[in-house]
Amino acid sequence: MNKPSYPHPIIAREGWPFLAGIVVISIAVTIWSGWASVPFWLLSVFVLQFFRDPPRVAPDGELNVLSPADGRIVVVQETQDPYHGNRDALKISVFMNVFNVHSNRSPVDGEVLSTDYFAGKFFNAALDKASLENERNAMVLRTTQGHIVTAVQVAGLVAKRILCYAKAGDSLHHGQRYGFIRFGSRVDVYLPIGSRPRVAIGDKVSATSTVLAELPAAAAVSATDA
Repeated sequence: MNKPSYPHPIIAREGWPFLAGIVVISIAVTIWSGWASVPFWLLSVFVLQFFRDPPRVAPDGELNVLSPADGRIVVVQETQDPYHGNRDALKISVFMNVFNVHSNRSPVDGEVLSTDYFAGKFFNAALDKASLENERNAMVLRTTQGHIVTAVQVAGLVAKRILCYAKAGDSLHHGQRYGFIRFGSRVDVYLPIGSRPRVAIGDKVSATSTVLAELPAAAAVSATDA
């Protein structure tokens, strides 16, 4: 078991301006008119919980694929990976509602081969069409065993900003924080065929702590994934 390091304490740095702003407004309204400030303090509590970013312990296992986000599993199926040569892949999708932690963590140890941003729409992220039609950012990784793993941050109905701090050439550790999506979204993970799912549709998962799947043994990596 290991605990990846985090660049900030408990509350995500992306939320500091929002939290500071609403707290200042809440204090001002409290001074001006006590009871009128209640909705603002409730909004402050919502912003505080939305931007929480607790450290997590990652389970051991070099073939483990960790959940990149908190939420609920909405897809487990074999399909094609449109971000890496339309290869055959196992797709697992995690849907995040506004009450989930929205910090995104790397599902595997590996080198970032590419990151690509795609402008798009803002359908409900729980819908299948959101994967290819919504605003999104795709990160392709090559693991230390040679597997190709693609993690795609997908904006949702109210999510208006995808943040990805990784870039081609970076090395990420499983569970390492690499991005954030504001206000409801999903993350799609595309894995090599032969990966064994450890979750099912409807399961609740936690970023870093939950194992989504196990990659096939290194000897089974196909030429298209190497």
